[in-house]
Amino acid sequence: MRLLISNDDGIFALGIRTLANCLAEAGHDVTVVCPDRERSATGHGLTMHQPIRAEIVESIFHPAVKAWACDGTPSDCVKLALWALLESPPDLVLSGINQGANLGTEILYSGTVSAAMEGVIEGIPSIAFSLASHTYKDFLPAAKFAKILVNQLAAKPLPDLMLLNVNVPAVKWEEIAGVTFTRQGVRRYVDVFDKRTDPRGKTYYWLTGEVLEDIEPPEGLNLPQNIPVDVHIIRQNYISITPLQYNLTYPTGLEKLSYWEIPLD
Repeated sequence: MRLLISNDDGIFALGIRTLANCLAEAGHDVTVVCPDRERSATGHGLTMHQPIRAEIVESIFHPAVKAWACDGTPSDCVKLALWALLESPPDLVLSGINQGANLGTEILYSGTVSAAMEGVIEGIPSIAFSLASHTYKDFLPAAKFAKILVNQLAAKPLPDLMLLNVNVPAVKWEEIAGVTFTRQGVRRYVDVFDKRTDPRGKTYYWLTGEVLEDIEPPEGLNLPQNIPVDVHIIRQNYISITPLQYNLTYPTGLEKLSYWEIPLD
C-alpha cells in the first residue's frame, strides 16, 4: 500500500522512525512528511501568515522511505504532502507513533490525531497511533500492531471514511490482552499555571496539568453504552481502537433545539 506518515513529535522521534521502517520492511511504499521539531498539542492549527518550507531528509529512515522535514504544524505537513509533495494520493494516512496516549478529550488538542484527521478531510482513510506512556521507549509492539492493521485494511478496507484512533498499552507484546473497539471517553484535567519570574523581573506562566479523573461521556451523544470507553480499556492492557469523524454536529442538540422559536423582533 502507498502510505503517508506524519506525527507531532518531529522528524527525529523514535516513534515515527520505528513505524516507518517497520512498514517499509513489510513492503509498503512509505513516505514521511512531518515537522522538523516537536509540535505536540498544536491541534489542527495551520500556518497562514508565513511560508512553509520542506527539506528532503536522508539517512534517518529505511533506504526505501522517502522523507521530508517541514517547518509547519502536523496538519500543515499532511496538507503539503497531499497537495504538493506526493505525485499521487496515498491509500492511507498514518500518524505517530506518538510518545504518550491520545485518549478521551485529549484528541481535541492532539497534533497526532489532527494530522491523521487531515487525511480524512481530504477523503483518505487514516489512522493515528499512540503509545500510552510518556517515558516507555519500546515502540516495536505498537509498530507490529500497525503492520497487522495496515495489512488487514489492505485486504478489507474500512466500510466508511473514518479515522481510527489507536492507543497501544506500554507493555511487551506478550502482555497485550487483546484489541477492543472503544468509544471516546472524557479526561478532566486540573490545569495548573506555574507562576514564575524571568531574569528581568517579568512574570510568566508555565502550563502544567494532570488528570483529575476519567469520567463517562455525557448522555445524549447516541453512543452505544455497551461499548467500553478508551480511557478505561487501556488500563487493562488492551489496544484501544476508536473510530472518529470530523463532523462535530450534536444530533441530540439539533433534535431538542428544533422545537425552539426564536423571534427576530
